Amino acid sequence: MDINNKARIHWACRRGMRELDISIMPFFEHEYDTLSDDDKQLFVRLLESDDPDLFNWLMNHGEPQDAGLQKMVRLIQTRNRDRGPVAI
Repeated sequence: MDINNKARIHWACRRGMRELDISIMPFFEHEYDTLSDDDKQLFVRLLESDDPDLFNWLMNHGEPQDAGLQKMVRLIQTRNRDRGPVAI
């Protein structure tokens, strides 16, 4: 997926699992544009993961084996925590 195709990435952020939507959508909406191209690529790679894996990683029930994906999970968690609750 092209890191500049925001409509496609936005669509990929919609997971259908409320817990994931609450983590991923606000991060995309508030943080994506500020990411470096490398981090945008990591985010897109993360979106290619299966929902159960994303859920476990974002809820601290494990972590990806890939170091880049670990970095992105931590970044999502940190930025979401720093920003506070956001209604979606």
